Amino acid sequence: MVAPDPEDGRRWRMALLLFCLWSSSSVSFAARSSVSRQKFEVRKHLKRLNKRPIKTIQSPDGDIIDCVHISHQPAFDHPFVKDHKVQMKPSYHPEGLFVEDMKTMASTEATSPITQLWHTNGKCPEDTIPIRRTREDDVLRASSVKRYGKKKHRSVPMPTSADPDLVNESGHQHAIAYVEGDKYYGAKATINVWEPSIQQPNEFSLSQIWVLGGSFGEDLNSIEAGWQVSPDLYGDNNTRLFTYWTSDAYQATGCYNLLCSGFVQVNSEIAMGASISPISSYRNSQYDISILIWKDPKEGHWWMQFGKNYVLGYWPSFLFSYLGDSASMVEWGGEVVNSEPDGEHTSTQMGSGHFPEEGFGKSSYFRNIQIVDSSNNLKSPKDLGTFTEQSSCYDVQTGSNSDWGRYFYYGGPGQNPSCP
Repeated sequence: MVAPDPEDGRRWRMALLLFCLWSSSSVSFAARSSVSRQKFEVRKHLKRLNKRPIKTIQSPDGDIIDCVHISHQPAFDHPFVKDHKVQMKPSYHPEGLFVEDMKTMASTEATSPITQLWHTNGKCPEDTIPIRRTREDDVLRASSVKRYGKKKHRSVPMPTSADPDLVNESGHQHAIAYVEGDKYYGAKATINVWEPSIQQPNEFSLSQIWVLGGSFGEDLNSIEAGWQVSPDLYGDNNTRLFTYWTSDAYQATGCYNLLCSGFVQVNSEIAMGASISPISSYRNSQYDISILIWKDPKEGHWWMQFGKNYVLGYWPSFLFSYLGDSASMVEWGGEVVNSEPDGEHTSTQMGSGHFPEEGFGKSSYFRNIQIVDSSNNLKSPKDLGTFTEQSSCYDVQTGSNSDWGRYFYYGGPGQNPSCP
């Protein structure tokens, strides 16, 4: 029997060591390459989103607001908007709007005015619009560069669905009032503003208006506006003004605020996605925002107004299929993401985090709910339905009176002994 050559053993161990070093450096190189590719994609996306500012304002909450020339805003990246002439104001406001505003001002429970935090440090010049600057960290928090600034598919409440489990698949829960069965050309509401607590960073809580067209399948058209708390999107727990649009049920089109091309902003004073202040507190001062979305009967674009004085801009009609004509449903209310941490219902709050039966100063509300009809008139809706997936977690209760017109209280704490 021939004795093994120790030199062979050394050569074999050396080869094994070299192979391990090569494998580890290959994996390390691949990982580094993947990270650098992701960083390249993120920076490219930031360059597309963050337009060259004429002036920059630092907000007390850490946001940077860029004052960008109106003709350089993200909307003009859209192929259909490139040669679009900006319409600086709507051809028509809905009839009855200014009468309604006077009534609200005279209301005994009219609440204090709301502003945005960045206003304390300056304002944007004329012919510019304020845009909240997107940072690298904002994009990196998203599941991918492509999905940054987008809602998940199936995040719209389907009150008429025969199968409520279909809604729960997405982990989104709602407490809403709604109208359907007619043609709608806009919607309005005054929304109580709170700062609900969020359990997980990937969850959010919002209160908004949905203007909807089409089916709840792959072709849903939606225009949305309200306030939200979303740590994932903004990196903090501030209450922020937001808008959203989609023309294909949240799949490829649309986004929050100005995070893609679409919405054409004309206002130099209000920034989409910026913090709003002050906010309501339990058994204390109450604050509201008023939002109006309507279709200009002449040009056909969908306009948005914030408060009594700020016409923010419009979604051009060519972004949509069904909403090119009219909406078939309008919804008002709250939405949260329930990611079921540890297999239990989330404790993320909706509205004030208190149930509707607690009433004014404790529970959040929508008041002066109205729709715009085919004659461009603001009207109180006749048949207001309500919907919630789990009323023991988040609930909704409607009412009406002479000051508030049609209204509802909504929301809840999420997880509690009745909502395990």
